[in-house]
Amino acid sequence: MKLKEMPDEELFTRGHTACAGCGGAIAVRNLMKILGPNTVVQNPACCLLVFGGTYPWVAWKVPYQDVAFENTAACATGMKRALKVRGKDDTIVLGIAGDGGTADIGIQALSAAAERNEDILYVMYDNEAYMNTGIQRSGSTPFGAWTTTTPVGKVKAGKANFKKDMPQIMMAHNVPYVATTTVAHIQDFINKFEKAKKIKGFRYVQVFAPCPTGWRHDTAKSIEIAKLAVDTGMWTLYECENGKVTINKKPKMTPVADYLKLQGRFRHMTEEDIKKLQDWVVKKWQADEKFAACKQ
Repeated sequence: MKLKEMPDEELFTRGHTACAGCGGAIAVRNLMKILGPNTVVQNPACCLLVFGGTYPWVAWKVPYQDVAFENTAACATGMKRALKVRGKDDTIVLGIAGDGGTADIGIQALSAAAERNEDILYVMYDNEAYMNTGIQRSGSTPFGAWTTTTPVGKVKAGKANFKKDMPQIMMAHNVPYVATTTVAHIQDFINKFEKAKKIKGFRYVQVFAPCPTGWRHDTAKSIEIAKLAVDTGMWTLYECENGKVTINKKPKMTPVADYLKLQGRFRHMTEEDIKKLQDWVVKKWQADEKFAACKQ
């Protein structure tokens, strides 16, 4: 499917209460155009639940269930099995959660579902912190980022640890499909979800989704920032299908400082901090390249 072929029907409707420039809202609107109406959604506590499904209003035009923070993958598993018993095995069961509900709180149910190769599509929209509850750090928060639990001051200066590599963790489960994409690389986004839609078994897609509120950036810069994340090497676009890894776009290796300067959450970083992050990005890209080469 090409962008111009995307259906006009909105299955995640206008009128929701997402912040201007929300990467999560952009991701879900396009995702539902690809998956279509024969989809059931499981969604835990996260920004998406609040702006898309706060009682008595709901932006979803498909069956939608609000589940507990820690059990998205478990609920999606139960839903898929129930539908199969009813003869509706062609219905896509989508579990979608933020990085907190995926990389941290929900990782136990996620890992178990992946290990069993449950026939569900799990999407993590990655805005790199617990945005809904006040911008606390998550395992997916990058090095140096300010959050309310990694404050900037005399003792601490942003997050001291590097970002958890969830796609690699999911690939270690030997599931049929793992992919990364962004809200800015729309054809890549379409291609990967079209593929994930058709595959049987466990599929995991992680979407890079800028958050103007938590990242402290201009609401008009979400797409530019997502593009820069790929160009600098901060985010790698790749997919792993049945063990074969393909890198979809090589970074230009634009200086990481160009990415950081657009976001207030990195404003405090020193030249030493930026160099440390730049060195990490280079090593990460080299590791990604080597990993892809050995997984052909």
